[in-house]
Amino acid sequence: MNHEHWLDNPRNVRRLWRGFLVVLALTVAAGFFVDLHPHFAIEDWHGFYAAYGFLACLAMIVVAKGLGLLLKRRDTYYDPESEDE
Repeated sequence: MNHEHWLDNPRNVRRLWRGFLVVLALTVAAGFFVDLHPHFAIEDWHGFYAAYGFLACLAMIVVAKGLGLLLKRRDTYYDPESEDE
């Protein structure tokens, strides 16, 4: 029973990426038509929230990778037989 998932097809993955990029571009372009009420001057920059969200996500990934390196254990960490070694 070899059932292939729809995301295994590279063409579908490419379509998803293009769709995500179109939605992102439309969201940033919508900033021209929405009257934002910024509290700080930097919030008035066009595309600020998209850049801020991207950088926050990037920071979370870097911190998670660092925590993974810090908290990493051996594969046999919970193996009761490895206590003898």
